[in-house]
Amino acid sequence: MAGKLKVSTVSLAGCFGCHMSLLDIDERLLTLLERVEFDRSPITDIKHCGPCDIGLIEGGVCNAENVHVLREFRANCKVLVALGACAVNGGLPAQRNALDVGEILQMVYRTGHGLAPGSAVPDDPELPLPLNQVHPVHEVVRIDYFLPGCPPSADAIWSFLNDLIEGRAPKLGHGLLQYD
Repeated sequence: MAGKLKVSTVSLAGCFGCHMSLLDIDERLLTLLERVEFDRSPITDIKHCGPCDIGLIEGGVCNAENVHVLREFRANCKVLVALGACAVNGGLPAQRNALDVGEILQMVYRTGHGLAPGSAVPDDPELPLPLNQVHPVHEVVRIDYFLPGCPPSADAIWSFLNDLIEGRAPKLGHGLLQYD
């Protein structure tokens, strides 16, 4: 391996639990930092993904901004990984897929059943346009690898990243994948 690999991460429609599992690799994070450099990530607070070797996507796709960010990652990452249940299959955010987004917004903002009764539904151009459904990331862009779990364990992420860094196809044996 010549030089460090660049890694970017992002959280779309999710809870940030996969990023917390990444941080849960604890002192192994220092070993990882000897081999990789983080581009866009919560660790660096860089807002756009530059050219990188590995992109980790957490969360499903629920709005126009998520689509834009995901396409930016696909364009800039040699290898793109769907990290966690939300990225792999929509996860908990996809539970809203059986509901009508317009009706939900009306209920929350106008009818008094939500947090801001009598308010207007937000219509600011700065707010990303919600999609009618939450999508797993592979429905929007090509994904190279899937690491399921909610969230995947720190050990699973560690093993997966090490395989990728070493140029091996990731293989997670018994005990590293769990669905709690």
